[in-house]
Amino acid sequence: MSGKHVTQKLHGAEFGGTTGRYGQVPPARSCRSLTRLASLGIGIVMLITGCRTSQQWREQADERATALLSKAQELENGRSEPIIVESAADSLRRRLLIDQRLQTSSPASQSIRDLADDDRWQTARHVRDGSAYQEQWRGSEPIQPTLVEALQIAAHNSREFQDRKDQLFQTALALDLEDDAFRNTFTGMFDSTLSSTHDGTRRNTGLVHDGGLGFVRTFKNGVELASSISVDLVKMLTGERKSSWGITGDASVTVPLLRGSGEFIVSEPLTQAERNLVYAVREFEQYKRDFVVRIASSYLSVLQTAQRVVNQEENYKRVVLSTRRSRRMADAGLMPEYQFDQAVQDELNARNNWINARESYANSLDSFRILLGLPPDAEVIPRQDELQGLQQRFADMMSTADITDYSGKVPDAEAPVELRDLDNSNAGPNEIELERAVRIALTTRPDLRNYLDRIEDAQRKVLIAEDALRAELTLGGRAAVGEGRSLGQAGMDNGDFRPSVGSYSSFLYLDLPFERTRERNNYRNSLISLEKAVRSFQGFEDGIKQSVRAKLRSLQSNRSSVIIQRQAVTLAERRVKSTDLLLKAGRAEIRDVLEAQNALLSAQNSLNSAIVSYRTNELEFQRELGVLAVDVDGRWQELEFSTP
Repeated sequence: MSGKHVTQKLHGAEFGGTTGRYGQVPPARSCRSLTRLASLGIGIVMLITGCRTSQQWREQADERATALLSKAQELENGRSEPIIVESAADSLRRRLLIDQRLQTSSPASQSIRDLADDDRWQTARHVRDGSAYQEQWRGSEPIQPTLVEALQIAAHNSREFQDRKDQLFQTALALDLEDDAFRNTFTGMFDSTLSSTHDGTRRNTGLVHDGGLGFVRTFKNGVELASSISVDLVKMLTGERKSSWGITGDASVTVPLLRGSGEFIVSEPLTQAERNLVYAVREFEQYKRDFVVRIASSYLSVLQTAQRVVNQEENYKRVVLSTRRSRRMADAGLMPEYQFDQAVQDELNARNNWINARESYANSLDSFRILLGLPPDAEVIPRQDELQGLQQRFADMMSTADITDYSGKVPDAEAPVELRDLDNSNAGPNEIELERAVRIALTTRPDLRNYLDRIEDAQRKVLIAEDALRAELTLGGRAAVGEGRSLGQAGMDNGDFRPSVGSYSSFLYLDLPFERTRERNNYRNSLISLEKAVRSFQGFEDGIKQSVRAKLRSLQSNRSSVIIQRQAVTLAERRVKSTDLLLKAGRAEIRDVLEAQNALLSAQNSLNSAIVSYRTNELEFQRELGVLAVDVDGRWQELEFSTP
């Protein structure tokens, strides 16, 4: 019957008497005592098991989900880390809103714990105190985090990061639900009914009390057991006020023999839920790498735009000084008036660029704060010395030989030009061999393993769809003993619970596979899904190769840009000094000075951009390889490629 439960309640006969402490006990009294004890036992069990508070149910769910998560993390990562789905008791965001007196529209802007209580909602009943994490910052003062500190702030305040932790935790809850299908399941029920009817001569009023316990267990081979015991007490409240007890028990078993039998088929939902949790753990690991790279990229981008403001401001001041000088020279007849107009025009452009740079910096700073999970109007500013640290880190790279070296003997103007290709001199630590990089990525990327394992999932789906095409043969049995009581049976003797007069039956159900249109189409679709899973794996694998190759090329190209722009800054600085001296000597025009100043500004901005791009590409390259180690608190460590 395809796993159908067939349960019947059949009435038994009288129970014989029992021997008590004082001799023979009448059958009615024996049955009454047994029934009362059973009823009391059922009530106690129902009271104990059914009176958990919502906090206790929550703790049980958290305990099981955490255990499943830890097991999956140990299996995949060799370590486990806590996945906390409650926000901190006093987050940095909340502290900034309060201490810096930022604008809000609702208490919900601060935290869930600030929601107002009312007649229905009490926060303390449903929300825990949160993690014990304590921020190191004082919200009343401007915060200037380093890059590492910014990552830790984001790990505890970012809404997106918290959403991903919630998804991981919910995947563990979904596995617990599937696992529950193969646990012992107990049910308890008690109801009391007051009934009053009129039979034409008088009104009959009575009470019916029903209580019962049930047990269900499904085994992974498909066998299903179900049993229950119930006690009835009926009592008339009118007339002779008669009462009677009844007790019934039933049990059933079904055993699939063909379609839908065996652990491989029956436990498929549990198997898939287990694998889904493993997939979620892997995806979370890769997400943490992507999250770190995005935070770092945004942090460095803010530093870059801040330095651009500084560069634009210095250039603006230089142009103003040049305009003043050109005014004095024009008044002295040493310069045509149109050259002064050129200087004024460049000063206006410089001011406009300075204002635009400041706007860009403010916008990037707001975006960075939101990415951290903080209010955009909070005073959180990256440390500008982090950019100087990057420049010092790449000092050796920038001090390489001059690419445009014209010292010594210069070839004839008509001589053939031989272009120098990129080489690995002064290469960064991440610029490893291409084959090694691809090999590392294909070995370590957790999301690639997900695509590969989903092929196995698709194969299982094919086999399960094939099983559904078979005939269905189910063996089952059931047993029922005892006697129930209704209000109309209040005058009868108490019910008996005697197995010898119970009702027992068995059945064999056969469903031949004449009609399997739905199952046929499902089987065909499963084969198509398998082909799609293989193609998805191939496409993702090729995409990893492409991204690794592209990132490695970008590192080499960015290194060349850093070297070029460093030399361009040196040349531009020298050009500004020389044109300024020539202008004072009357051997240059104001246009030459202004062009030199613009060239210096462009070179300075390009150098900062090249340095930031190279550092960002380093992190992205390690992310693509799957080797950037990140924990749930935002701490991270890059892989040293010194060993093969």
